[in-house]
Amino acid sequence: MNTLRIGSGAGYSGDRIEPAVELALKGGIRYLVFECLAERTIALAQQVRLGDANKGYDPLLVERMEAVLRICHEKGIRIITNMGAANPESGAARVAEVACAQGITNLKIAVVTGDDILASLDGDTPTMETGVPVSSLGTLVSANAYLGARPIVEALRGGADVVITGRVADPSLFLAPLIHEFDWSMEDWNLLGKGTVVGHLLECAGQVTGGYFADPGIKDVPNLARLGFPIAEVSPDGSAIITKVAGSGGAVTARTCKEQLLYEVHDPACYLTPDVVADFSSVTIEEVGPNRVLVDGGKGRPCTDTLKVSVGYLDGYIGEGQISYAGIGAVKRGRLALEIVRERLHLCDVRASELRFELIGLDAIHGVNISTRVNYFRSDPYEVRVRVVGRADNAMDAARIGNEVETLYTNGPAGGGGVVKSVRGGIAVASVLLPRRMVAPRIYILGAM
Repeated sequence: MNTLRIGSGAGYSGDRIEPAVELALKGGIRYLVFECLAERTIALAQQVRLGDANKGYDPLLVERMEAVLRICHEKGIRIITNMGAANPESGAARVAEVACAQGITNLKIAVVTGDDILASLDGDTPTMETGVPVSSLGTLVSANAYLGARPIVEALRGGADVVITGRVADPSLFLAPLIHEFDWSMEDWNLLGKGTVVGHLLECAGQVTGGYFADPGIKDVPNLARLGFPIAEVSPDGSAIITKVAGSGGAVTARTCKEQLLYEVHDPACYLTPDVVADFSSVTIEEVGPNRVLVDGGKGRPCTDTLKVSVGYLDGYIGEGQISYAGIGAVKRGRLALEIVRERLHLCDVRASELRFELIGLDAIHGVNISTRVNYFRSDPYEVRVRVVGRADNAMDAARIGNEVETLYTNGPAGGGGVVKSVRGGIAVASVLLPRRMVAPRIYILGAM
């Protein structure tokens, strides 16, 4: 095999579906990978599974499979995805149901489990962020270790057409088919490092084809409404051409690839994954044609003897209220509204932490100190959106936050409208390290039902 073409069908749980269909129909790919699982996503999925033992997989799993499964089966495209989330077994069963409904009877679906280690997690294990033991976090809802490429490789060697996993490191989803197809050694650290570069470039889908890159007037990208998702043409030596389907929207350039290469990377020379400690510092990026970028280089060192575990836990209740003000003096009325709610929460003894009082569009992201110092408005904006949000230990206190914003209708500054209020359970995430030997991935294969 000279090159292997891999397409990225999704970069997060709620991503668009039609670009993946375009990849399957027109991309000439051998593998279609859906990366849909973030840290908080799997914690929320575990919470759903607590309410229904048959749920907990990605909410768009069935819709995505209905869109691409027949095309991929007819074209011999293998699918790899972490859309199993908190319940890969049920997710795989739903894929089998889709296959049956579409008349596909000879499909091999592999399930990768073993990432869920909640039952065996030692309460004395310290968190990476603060060092406090996980037992002090309160009610735990999930603990999922980041598996690597190895169990996916085993599933592919077992003939799987579709591989459904839970928590697997993002680049590992793309690294696995490279290891399998090119027969790379799981201890060839430089090749694994190069493959991880490819996986990291593809894992966020439309980000590398210009989506996250776009900035009008500074970094213009054409036809974002029809953004094409990326394809990697990977050679056996680990070098790759990053491209997209001809005629699709977006752009693949050296600049889009460089931005994605550094995305969410603390140390480019020491990028820790379950498969390898990758080194991106020697990567070269060169445009070799329109929407074709050659990526080469990258190295690796032996993987660590620990795995990262993402721990989700209940973190009280979040109460929120919003109201809008428009016209002359909108900012002054908005600030007065914030002060009224601040004082009301104090007078009513609402017990809340992490309270935020902000004007959306003015100081909600960088805060008052920075926003007032770097103010690009020649005059105050003509409309603002007040937002008050806070965390409380109980739902009643959380509800009072939104209620006090709502009372501004008749008790606050003139002209307020468009109130929205909500209360939701808070899910927080912490990380721990666990000895690799304590995590045992498992693979089994089922056919279409």
